[in-house]
Amino acid sequence: MSSRCKEIRWFVCLLFSISFVAGCIENDLPLPSVTVNIAEIKGEGFAVKELDVVNRSLVLTLDERTDIRNVRIDSIGYSIVPHNVSTNLDLDAALGEITSTVEFPGTFDMRGPIRTKLSLYEDFDWTISAEQTIDRRFRVAGQVGKPVFDVANHTATAYVAKNADRSHVSIEELRLEPDGITTYWPTVEELTKKDFAESMRFVNVTCHGRTEQWMIYILPTELNVEMPSLPQDNAWPGVIWLYGTGIEGQPMGFRYRVKSSGTRADEEAAWSEVPAEQITISGGSFSGYLNRVPGTAYEFKAYCGDDETDVTEVPAGEVPPQVPNASFEEWSESDKGIVYPYIAGAEPYWGTGNMGAAIANETLTQACDPRPGSSGQYGAHLKSKFANVMGIGKFAAGNIFTGTYVATDGTNGLLTFGRKFTARPTAMRIWVKFKGGAIDYAGRNTPAGIGVGSPDNGSIYIALGTWKKEDYGVVPASVPQYGGQLLGTDDSPVCIATRDIGSLFKSTGPDVIGYGECNLVDDIDEWKQLTIPIKYKATNIEPTNLLIVCASSRWGDYFTGSTCSEMWIDDIELVYEYINPDSGVIIH
Repeated sequence: MSSRCKEIRWFVCLLFSISFVAGCIENDLPLPSVTVNIAEIKGEGFAVKELDVVNRSLVLTLDERTDIRNVRIDSIGYSIVPHNVSTNLDLDAALGEITSTVEFPGTFDMRGPIRTKLSLYEDFDWTISAEQTIDRRFRVAGQVGKPVFDVANHTATAYVAKNADRSHVSIEELRLEPDGITTYWPTVEELTKKDFAESMRFVNVTCHGRTEQWMIYILPTELNVEMPSLPQDNAWPGVIWLYGTGIEGQPMGFRYRVKSSGTRADEEAAWSEVPAEQITISGGSFSGYLNRVPGTAYEFKAYCGDDETDVTEVPAGEVPPQVPNASFEEWSESDKGIVYPYIAGAEPYWGTGNMGAAIANETLTQACDPRPGSSGQYGAHLKSKFANVMGIGKFAAGNIFTGTYVATDGTNGLLTFGRKFTARPTAMRIWVKFKGGAIDYAGRNTPAGIGVGSPDNGSIYIALGTWKKEDYGVVPASVPQYGGQLLGTDDSPVCIATRDIGSLFKSTGPDVIGYGECNLVDDIDEWKQLTIPIKYKATNIEPTNLLIVCASSRWGDYFTGSTCSEMWIDDIELVYEYINPDSGVIIH
């Protein structure tokens, strides 16, 4: 072989070696592992109802006058959650490299969801959907019950008494699309002159530059008064909800008595009126409530004018349940000095962050003197601290919650929230003292507007829901040792990993059916009792689990708060009689 050929062969081998080595170096330097989330969205005519980073979904609530077919989105902001990345990752620069398959700003038809793929090293599928509620009304003189709207088929129906003259029915209100931007032809005044005895009438409804034809019906009903449904379960031990329909303008209400035991005297017992202040009348429908004596069965009937419904029975309810160790009388301490809010060896109901803080020889939650007048010996003292081990640590809020502290993940915690519970309290009472401070530690993911120097708040909340462990109990993949494991249980189904803000509890989540909170902004120097009303999405959904959380620092989940903040709590009581859920926290 000539020397020239040898040189060429040597050169080709060298290039191949360099290429091979370069390829190896590139593969040995993996791309950063991050999660890309939507952090905010701005535009016209909507508000954010729910931002769920776990399921990567964003739900908007559109204003009533917003055209759902032309929703203007001006901008979307993103956030990056790093997982085991090098400290020299420039997050600000990385934010500028995020791409989306859907371009913003723009105008979108949101009758269906927007699906977009966010990309930064990996792809993340997000869904943006919208909800819109339009206050539709149809009211006629002498109406019976509520109107019925079939939006898909563009029909509106009102009912009147069977003997009403439908050839001369006065239409008092018609609102099929948003008020102020909608026109009708014929007008309401012209429709009033029409004869509805023989057929329905058409009306052209123009809104957002589009005209749709609706069909208007006024139909007779055989019954002048009805009581459509009553809850036949015992899930509301302290209150019975009542519903009825009648003829607008007639006296309407409910009568009740304790259910007869079979004796003649009981069967002839007088009926009592549900007080007028406990009844709400809207056109031809009415509703109300009656606080009940647990363990007592009742009989009800609705009336309208001289007409009454048949008797409906509500069976006896059970004694309302309370939460175990609600006065925090049970405490124990392990041989390692960890304080637990339950007796050693017993099945725990409450959990705390003490297991995590024990790494730094700190105790966040422990027994304290009871509130004045308490029959118990103890309450609970929650103190926020910076847990420091060899110069490495994190801020931690003093806390107590229904659930279990499962494990420590480095300087983070793994918890499960919730305990089995199927009743529906209307409020929670709790005795409390609180002392706050200026925030002196702020985590990276602290909510906007909160930072060092801001006043810290205390936090107390109660939630009831239908969480399933399969949906909420899996550890996020971002947790190195436990990622993907099912830690949630039927008893305590909601898994919280403080490393991953996407797993934090959301009061607006789809499986939350009742929620009440109190954020302590001002110091409470002397013991006070607070009543926190619980607002329910519906009265006919039975919960499966109960969540109660108290924290001396409201943003402790984000490792943010003041080391001066502390809270004292005692004597929690679940309330079952009616309390207006919109009344706000009541201080006694």
